[in-house]
Amino acid sequence: MEFLNSLKKRSKHYSSPFDHWELNEPLTKEALEEICKTEIMDLTEANLNYDGTRAIDGGGGEFRKGISSGGKAIKFRCFIEKNNSKDFPHLANLIEELRSKDTYNYIGELIKKDLSNSYVRVEVICDRQGFWLKPHCDIEEKLISSLIFANPFNESENLGTDLYDEKLNKIKTVPYKDNYGYFFSSGPNTWHGMEKKEIKKERRCLQINYVTFKTSWKVKS
Repeated sequence: MEFLNSLKKRSKHYSSPFDHWELNEPLTKEALEEICKTEIMDLTEANLNYDGTRAIDGGGGEFRKGISSGGKAIKFRCFIEKNNSKDFPHLANLIEELRSKDTYNYIGELIKKDLSNSYVRVEVICDRQGFWLKPHCDIEEKLISSLIFANPFNESENLGTDLYDEKLNKIKTVPYKDNYGYFFSSGPNTWHGMEKKEIKKERRCLQINYVTFKTSWKVKS
């Protein structure tokens, strides 16, 4: 129960610019290795530019149509679902921990939300040079948003997520440290993003959400 132990023993709450918790060592070494080894396409090989969103893997207009080499949308992130979970045994273990009543009840008490009818969504992300993310608030279907960093290439700690106040002044950057991250309850004025910064090789992350829509992983009752 590495994630829950981190929440209970190694997390720290901050109230500025909005309520959020920073997590220290929430993942096992093996889970971090799976994040780092996941094959994710390099967008520069497809002559595409980041547009300040994560919509390029199917959300943008021209990409919904797919590509000529196979008619499938370009992917630069990897969702862990039942059909591929056998390839990620340690991340699958994490998902089971996130689905457990002990874990989601503890998180729910912190953020003052009922997670008992939610679903878990987990995705591996690999950002490369040119990536940026405009300040935004997550959709209301995301009950919590969490990002855990994997930094095997000793990238700058400045590559963490930028947090903003309601006037979009940058207040802080959560440091991009290996096996470190944050979570917060999605809502209005939870502005976050990442300014354009130098990524020397890769910015690897694991995104964790509890959501209201169906995924492969409903929480356990």
